[in-house]
Amino acid sequence: MADYVVPFIIDGKEVRPSATFDVVSPATGKLLHKCGVATKEDAKAAVEAASRALPAWRDITVSKRRDYMLKTAEIMERRRDELAGYLIDATGAAQAWADLNIDGAIDQIKDIAGRISSLSGAVPSLADPTLGGMVLKEPFGVVFAIAPWNAPYILGVRSVLQPMAAGNTVVFKGSELSPAVFWAITSCFQEAGVPDGVLNFLSTDPAHAAEVTSSLIQDPVVRKVNFTGSTAVGRIIGRLCGENLKPVVLELGGKAPAIVWEDANLDLAAEQCALGAFLFSGQICMSTERILVHKKVSAEFQKKLANMIEVMFPVKEDAPVLINSNAVTKVKKLLDNAVSKGANVLVGDFNATETSATRLRPVVISKVTPEMDIYQTESFGPSVSLIEIESEEEALRIANDTEYGLAASIFTEDLRTALRMAKGIETGGVHINNMSVHDEANLPHGGGKNSGYGRFNTTLGLDEWTKAKVITWRS
Repeated sequence: MADYVVPFIIDGKEVRPSATFDVVSPATGKLLHKCGVATKEDAKAAVEAASRALPAWRDITVSKRRDYMLKTAEIMERRRDELAGYLIDATGAAQAWADLNIDGAIDQIKDIAGRISSLSGAVPSLADPTLGGMVLKEPFGVVFAIAPWNAPYILGVRSVLQPMAAGNTVVFKGSELSPAVFWAITSCFQEAGVPDGVLNFLSTDPAHAAEVTSSLIQDPVVRKVNFTGSTAVGRIIGRLCGENLKPVVLELGGKAPAIVWEDANLDLAAEQCALGAFLFSGQICMSTERILVHKKVSAEFQKKLANMIEVMFPVKEDAPVLINSNAVTKVKKLLDNAVSKGANVLVGDFNATETSATRLRPVVISKVTPEMDIYQTESFGPSVSLIEIESEEEALRIANDTEYGLAASIFTEDLRTALRMAKGIETGGVHINNMSVHDEANLPHGGGKNSGYGRFNTTLGLDEWTKAKVITWRS
């Protein structure tokens, strides 16, 4: 497999360029396979293929589009073991994370397939009774979709599914860290019979990523963009889209707070905060990064949280894997900075020697203050800050004291308190008595502030990929 080259899929055909880059397992350090290096010429070929396929795909019946989607879901289920292997190899994830990803992707496909027929316009009454009018919903055209490595089936599928379902064609750029996953997504749609050119996949190495991405956004044939990834890259994508007057949907980073109120079920809160902070080594945009716990229950909660972490991540087992050693270094640097400025380590030893440089055990720190880098910076790793609070006002002030606004959790037995706090938290989603990581097909997903704008999933997500056209006529 080490000599295998993950191909592009352009106009329904596999393309293997001569230039390649290595894809390495973060768990073993071994070469998995290679992937082609896309150039601006490859990007142009993908856009041209999508443009040629657009008229027929745009005009196809919604029932036919629905059937293609449902067939894709069947194929993903049949190829489940193969798909899971690509994710596990590329990211070092556990089988459970792979299963969750594939289940989530299949559920999205089925949900959107059932919503396609709901796309409809209107026939409003006009001021002049001699005039008739209608409002049509049309696809934008060719869409450029960019998906990350961390939840690649869920995030990859949603980045292409909703534009395609609305009648757009897609150029799909997947992360260089897990290209086989994105090839597999495209392959499943292709096997389902989606016509050539409707979905085109390519990837490239970091050295060529900026020029390829820029060329696609600047291409006049590309009419809309969606990007899921870091806020830093999202700013660049947003700026390029603005310069080229392209609408864009962005789902970016997060710094999710979890508020543990004085009447919370502490066993439940400890379990859900541990999951929210350390699921997939904290490499999720919705991961719990700050636990705001009421002083009255702080000591007891800390004990329960420490016990829960030991149950979930036993010391006798290897430390969890992160995507690469740079991710580990980033988290350690943030923790070093916090400790040097007075933070206490409650759980874990981030200086411990692990079996590889890509591994790190969960770490909980307390006495975190705004002067510490970790107070504002998304760690995107297995660390969480514990901050004590005494009032709702203080809890909301700290929860909102961040550039991000994606997800949050609240733990309390009083629903009125929970709803009052939920309304005051500046995030796209708030989850009461549940972890901050929550994304499912029948809920709109997205954030505010520097976590992005626009929505994926549900009819709201489908509507992102249509534009209104007004037609009037005189009787």
